[in-house]
Amino acid sequence: MGSAMNTVLFSRRQQLSTGGVQAEYVLRWKEFFPYKELRYAPSFCARVICCATIEVLQSYLSWRQNECHVNNQNDTCLYELVRHGKTEKEAQEFLKGTQKNEKHALLFEQFGINYEKLSVMVRQGSCILKTQMEDIVKYNENGVPVKRPRKRPIIVHSKNVAGTSFWNEHESLLKELGCFVKNIGKVDPDFVRSFQFEKKLMPSTWIVIRIDGCHFHSFSKDHEFVKPNDERALNLMNSCAVAVVTEFQDIVFSYGVSDEYSFVLKKDSQLYQRRESDIASAIVSFFTSMYVMKWKYFFPRKELKYTPFFDGRAVCYPSSQILRDYLAWRQVDCHINNQYNTCFWELVKSGKSEREAQNVLKGTQTLEKMELLKQFGISDYNKLPVMFRQGSSAYWEKEDISLVEEKGAASNGKCQKKVILEHCNIIEPSFWNSHPNILGEKLDIL
Repeated sequence: MGSAMNTVLFSRRQQLSTGGVQAEYVLRWKEFFPYKELRYAPSFCARVICCATIEVLQSYLSWRQNECHVNNQNDTCLYELVRHGKTEKEAQEFLKGTQKNEKHALLFEQFGINYEKLSVMVRQGSCILKTQMEDIVKYNENGVPVKRPRKRPIIVHSKNVAGTSFWNEHESLLKELGCFVKNIGKVDPDFVRSFQFEKKLMPSTWIVIRIDGCHFHSFSKDHEFVKPNDERALNLMNSCAVAVVTEFQDIVFSYGVSDEYSFVLKKDSQLYQRRESDIASAIVSFFTSMYVMKWKYFFPRKELKYTPFFDGRAVCYPSSQILRDYLAWRQVDCHINNQYNTCFWELVKSGKSEREAQNVLKGTQTLEKMELLKQFGISDYNKLPVMFRQGSSAYWEKEDISLVEEKGAASNGKCQKKVILEHCNIIEPSFWNSHPNILGEKLDIL
């Protein structure tokens, strides 16, 4: 039980970290579609299935492979019917209630297609597993290669991934998960779905999805970001955030700094029926897709060496006051970190090592850092770019109807909305009083 559980039951942080896969999808698009432009960023939702025993895992795999076959056979019939003159709706009605053998006969008799001879990948799906191989790690003084065992992922297509003959012949599967004792018959999908983790977020609360870059210290170093702030990288993050707010219209506000962004969904949002994993993974994956797609516009002369990786988490806040406290905390953190980093990198530029710079700054307070910056010609910290000091906010703003009509756009008597990006103080009540439509309220405190 332990090994199966350890393999398929992910921690929440891992579970919502879909960004790495998403980034690879976008980055590798050109390899597979060299003459087709990726028009917009895709996104994926992630779920968790808790397989408490090896038998449950076997049932789950059997269910998914059977779904692959059923869906592919139906889609093959559907699009052959469409290709031969039916509308999609007519094709769906024609196939309604048909069984596997009837679809098989339809393909062969009407369209000359032997379903069993279609690509094994489309009929059976793909398995990725790790196998141990020997890699050459170096050559000795005599030129003889020195080999070491390494685990490498391989792609396998098998007719029955839940069968004992396939599973038990792969040593890595046996070692990591255990063996399948016997083959299984028909699987009840409801039985497998009962193990599906579907945590729904508390109703009538503000949902905040906070995304963070994973290992971004290394990523920024490898891509030679300017320290302490790279304006191009920050504007790339901001551009991605605006795209997310535009795509997910239940998001009413977002705040970002460095490699993180917080997205606030309205209290009555029913996005994905408030399923935590679906909301977080969809937003993380879409943000990551946009990051890869937009990279070339902000770094036109710098190649993206490898894919970035973001993770996300969801937190519910029951009141507007607590939500504002959260956003204020993030902006205070922005100021503290930026002031520290500005001092740190000025010290490094002056010749100190990173460790020496850390020791100089250890225990220093705000005023001491202000004085230190003066030594490096920064007489007024508050005159540094506001984006560095206060972060960035993206939110929906109503556009004046009269202005819209002046531009020749049809308003139909309704206010037009657009997403705007600002660098402003969101700690003070004045911001929220100036934009009561964001939280749907005006503060009493002036």
